Amino acid sequence: MTRVWLTEWEWACCGDAFAIGDEVDFGIETRTPHAGLADMLGPELMATVDAMESHHEEEFTDRVRGRVLAVHAVTQDVIERRSLRRPGHGAPHESIMPADGDEWPMVGRDLGNGAFLGTLPSRYMIEIVPVANTAMLAPAQGVRLRIDEDAEPDDEEFAVLPPEQHRRSLEGWLVDVQEHP
Repeated sequence: MTRVWLTEWEWACCGDAFAIGDEVDFGIETRTPHAGLADMLGPELMATVDAMESHHEEEFTDRVRGRVLAVHAVTQDVIERRSLRRPGHGAPHESIMPADGDEWPMVGRDLGNGAFLGTLPSRYMIEIVPVANTAMLAPAQGVRLRIDEDAEPDDEEFAVLPPEQHRRSLEGWLVDVQEHP
């Protein structure tokens, strides 16, 4: 059996859903997991990780191919803080601070024929700080795309900044694979 680490943001972006019993083919970035993963998982759990999957930067020749035996969602405690963007603090230096209650100006492009593509930046900077030694495993039936759960809330919900928030955050999955000979 080979235990493979899958990072949540990569799979939320473009990973294909799979379940226990499915056949998988993972591109392996490294068989020596990064120190950052060790910091999150802790030494005991880290010792069980055999490989780190990636599929964004390049096509990896090292592969893990086989049948999924088990999936474990890995979560950890995080502290989330929001602070107003100010010129020079997350907003361009030449920005003019909008009055309280006003939105930042729309950034976009006129596509012609009455179509406009644009975005409003959030009024807030969001800092998420992991809490050491809080990683936990939870059995999962598979790995599915998580599209809407991490969407940024509307600015209107935060007319008054929320206090510092403590929450659990999905960081990734440990997937046990029975490799083909």
